[in-house]
Amino acid sequence: MLMKGKIGLVTGGGSGMGRAAALALAREGAHVVLAGRSEEKLAAVRDEILRNAGQVEIRITDASRREDNEQLVAFIESRFGRLDFAFNNAGGHADFKPIDQTSVDESEWVIDLNFKGVYYGVKYQVEAMLRHGGGAIVNNASIFGLRGMNGIAHYVASKHAVVGLTKAVAKEYAGQGIRINAVCPGATQTPNYMRSTNGDVHLLDDMIPMQRIGQPEEVAEAVLWLLSDKAAYVTGATLSVDGGMTS
Repeated sequence: MLMKGKIGLVTGGGSGMGRAAALALAREGAHVVLAGRSEEKLAAVRDEILRNAGQVEIRITDASRREDNEQLVAFIESRFGRLDFAFNNAGGHADFKPIDQTSVDESEWVIDLNFKGVYYGVKYQVEAMLRHGGGAIVNNASIFGLRGMNGIAHYVASKHAVVGLTKAVAKEYAGQGIRINAVCPGATQTPNYMRSTNGDVHLLDDMIPMQRIGQPEEVAEAVLWLLSDKAAYVTGATLSVDGGMTS
């Protein structure tokens, strides 16, 4: 029960890595607040957690909006009195295309969701944690926060920004009981991955030293460790969970 009695937040909690992390955190005793845009998806994960005797709430939230991040943290503080941890997982991208063929609307949506959503999430989460004695935050970056990739310049730029944000804020609050780290998943079998590869789970096998894509549960276990007291001396880290792709 690594997270017993802790109150925390998972954004983008309705599917993929967010769902897997929520299940792992609840399994380890946390009371999890699931945030996302789809009430149907959130409710399905909530019901799965409740069937396993976990503790969970759902909150409809658009992580790309500053106001939603502020209101989400305010809700958790008013409901539970504190915030112990957060996994800023919400993110995504559309189809691959060069920057000159990417619309402004699409660029702004990707940057708002992947970077501004994490930035404002971290801002309000840190403020709450300072009021209540500290906590732990994990941001979901990507291997493309560590390297380049054709066709998704907006996504690559926003994920690099998440890595920079993580390092900067980790230094700012290392002496005040707040740890902040990032996971950098490689190809992982999420709904977004399956959509962008037309369901081909073996498309990238030759690019991955372990010769397979990852599973959301494998990323979730890394997130769980970083959020738990087992990682008490870890802050400002970027943990690649990628089968060796960035090696």
